[in-house]
Amino acid sequence: MVSRRVTLQAIGASALALCSPWVRAQDKSPIRLMVGLPAGTSTDFTARLVAEKMRQQMGRTITVDNRAGAGQRLAMGELRHAAPNGQTLLLATSGPFSIYPHIYSKLDYDPVNDFTPIAGVATFDVCISTGPMTGAKNLKELVAWAKANPGRAAYGSPGNGTLSHFVGIALGIGMGQTLTHVPYKDSNVAVVDVAAGRLPMHITGMSTTIELHRAGRIRIVTVSGDKRSALLPELPTLKESGYNVSGSATIGIFGPPQMSPDLVAEISSSFLKSFHGPDIAPALGMHGILPEPTGTAELVTALSDEYKRVGLLAKASGYVPE
Repeated sequence: MVSRRVTLQAIGASALALCSPWVRAQDKSPIRLMVGLPAGTSTDFTARLVAEKMRQQMGRTITVDNRAGAGQRLAMGELRHAAPNGQTLLLATSGPFSIYPHIYSKLDYDPVNDFTPIAGVATFDVCISTGPMTGAKNLKELVAWAKANPGRAAYGSPGNGTLSHFVGIALGIGMGQTLTHVPYKDSNVAVVDVAAGRLPMHITGMSTTIELHRAGRIRIVTVSGDKRSALLPELPTLKESGYNVSGSATIGIFGPPQMSPDLVAEISSSFLKSFHGPDIAPALGMHGILPEPTGTAELVTALSDEYKRVGLLAKASGYVPE
C-alpha cells in the first residue's frame, strides 16, 4: 500500500510539472491575437505576419481577431478582462499607452497596470506629403507656400489626438503660423485628396503614402523620426530641417494583467525566434513599417521614452479633446 506522504508528494510533483515551461510548451490550445484597428490596415497586416510566423514556431493555431473601435480601446477593454493564460493577446500601436494619458483627463483603463507588455514588434514614423495644390518639391517650398497662403494652409491627419495631429501643430508652431487641422476617418481618402489637389498636405504613416510617392502622384517631403527612414533615406527629418519636432510610434504585443513572468518570457521568446528572416523587412516595408523585434524590457523602455517625447508635443499643442 502506497503511503499518504508518497501520494501527496506525487500529486505535488505533478502539479509542479503542469506549471513548468516545458509542459506549457506542449499546450496546443488556440491563441487569439486581437487588433484594435480594421482589417486591411498596416497594423492588421503586421498582426497577420506575426501570427503566421508564431504559428510556425509554436505549432499552435493563432487567429487574428479585428476588434476595431474607440481608437483601439474596444480591444483593450476585452484584453483587460481576459484570463492571463496567454490565449488572448493584443497587437497594438502605442498611442493608447503614450498619447491618450496626456490628452484625456479620464481613461477607462490604466495604461501601466491593466496590461502586460510582452514584446516589441516594429516602429513607424509619420511623414508629411503634399501634391499639386502647393507644387512643393521639398519642405522648404511647402513652408513657403503655407506662409504665402495662410487661409488655405491645412493638413489632414488620421484623427484628433493622434501623433500626426500633434506633429502638425508642432510644425505650425515652428513656422510661426497656425495650420488648420482636418481630421480624416480614412487616411486613404486624405491621400487621394492630396493627389487630386483638394488638400495641400497630409501627415500620416508611410503605409498610405509611400506607393503614391514612388508613383509621383504625391511627394513626401520629410519624416518625423529621430533619424532618416530606411525606406526613404534621401528625405531629411524635421529636425534636420530646423524644426524641433520628433515623434515615432511603436507596435507591440500585450497580454492581460497579472500574467506570470514565465509565461511572458515564453511567449516573448517564441516571437523573437519566429520573427526574423529575409522576408520580414520587405513585407513590412511595403507598409511603411520597420521591423524592430525586442524583448519585454525593451518594449517597456520604448513606451516610456515615447510617453515623454509625445508628452512634449501634446503639451506644446495645447490640444484639449472635446
